[in-house]
Amino acid sequence: VATGDLTRSITVEAQGEVAELKDNINSMVRSLRETTKAYQDQDWLQSNLARIAGQMQGHRDLRVVAELIMDDVVPLVGGQHGTFFLAEGDDGETRLRLIAGYGLRADIEAPSQFRLGQSLIGQVARTRKPIVVTDLPADYVKISSGLGEAAPVNLMILPVVFEDQVLGVIEAGSFSRFTQVHQDFMEQLMETIGVNVN
Repeated sequence: VATGDLTRSITVEAQGEVAELKDNINSMVRSLRETTKAYQDQDWLQSNLARIAGQMQGHRDLRVVAELIMDDVVPLVGGQHGTFFLAEGDDGETRLRLIAGYGLRADIEAPSQFRLGQSLIGQVARTRKPIVVTDLPADYVKISSGLGEAAPVNLMILPVVFEDQVLGVIEAGSFSRFTQVHQDFMEQLMETIGVNVN
């Protein structure tokens, strides 16, 4: 523990004061491990927020920014599939149009645009609240490569908002569950993306 190895615990059988000491040391190590993990998560979150914000600065082409976000952010949170929908006004009606993706299948028949409230993309845009879906059905969508394909386990859909106006929606899918720090990172990043998209 003194050298930084927080995976250890005392497992010997003991009685009396020695048993109490063992329990206290094990409790201390657990607490140190949790605190260290929390600090590491915060450091990861803050450093990556700053890095992504720096990468977006200076770009004027929205498609380039959207592709940069997809190419960097989706794998950063452990995702293998992603979409970026941009909000556009047309005859007083807001539509969300697909402008960038990550790992999208070429033969996919999914719609490339949605109205507010239509599908989970439109729902997130209308309510301005993120949605996380766990345990997706096997036939929901497939993440594919040259070797094969499989369904994601977790889906995270987040609104891109600037001054209470929805500018877009970002979706990420993963074979594994998104951690809490990944969700916190994505939610905080949406503010930065909102400023840049605006």
